[in-house]
Amino acid sequence: MDIKVRTEQIINGQSITNRQLEALWAVGKTGSMSAAAKKLGVSVPVIHRYVTNIEAIAGEAVTKSTPMGTTLTPAGKEISDMYVAAEARVRDDRGFTVACSPVTEDLMMSVFSSLKMTDVELVVSDDAHNARMMIEGLADMALIDDPLYLFDIDEYGYSAEEIGYMGMVYVDNGPSFIRYKYGAQRVAFMFLDTLNKPYTVDAETYSLSEMLGSNKSFFVDEFLLTRKGLRLKSAVDPKVLRHAITAVYRSENKTVMKLVNALKARHID
Repeated sequence: MDIKVRTEQIINGQSITNRQLEALWAVGKTGSMSAAAKKLGVSVPVIHRYVTNIEAIAGEAVTKSTPMGTTLTPAGKEISDMYVAAEARVRDDRGFTVACSPVTEDLMMSVFSSLKMTDVELVVSDDAHNARMMIEGLADMALIDDPLYLFDIDEYGYSAEEIGYMGMVYVDNGPSFIRYKYGAQRVAFMFLDTLNKPYTVDAETYSLSEMLGSNKSFFVDEFLLTRKGLRLKSAVDPKVLRHAITAVYRSENKTVMKLVNALKARHID
């Protein structure tokens, strides 16, 4: 007997099919409608129709076109993340899972490669989602950029260890800010507060390219820029906005300990 369980997402009282949710996830994963269509083996008009159906039910845009392709809006990212989390809960074949953000994605992939780990599921999302995955038992390890999220996980008894430190670049284009959804953003804006410097956060984005082209002020991890081959002038020394990168993990798992030790050996600072 072959029994499978599927989840259902209901928004504003209306059901969204898993195929539609999968299409939205694929757009976010690949960064374009055409690449999402290729990944799922359907035509581009089908992807457009699925996304349009979700937008009609949600009552707002879930994708946004940029010069670099298509990204998810905050609403689209929330729907997509919930779909991924719900699907993970009902899977009976979950393998070794690690969660991180785009800030540490290349680092994590590099460590997987050096340890010759091929059978790993890597989830790339923001700290809130990654912390939730640990809390719900859907990940074996998570790299947390923003140390303030550690308070959310602390009561669940997981081990936590700092594997390195990163500085943040502060691009000052005036009092209007665009907030990047990844990295220790709360730490950065707390720094502004200590200066009593007036500012407004007028936009948020999951897209690095959108942020770079926004002409607004922003904070971004120097490590991420370096991995992308980008150099930006910072209004302060990035070390002023230095923050810890913390591995939260299940200490009883030997594979996790190999990863933690390999990450610490990179001497990220």
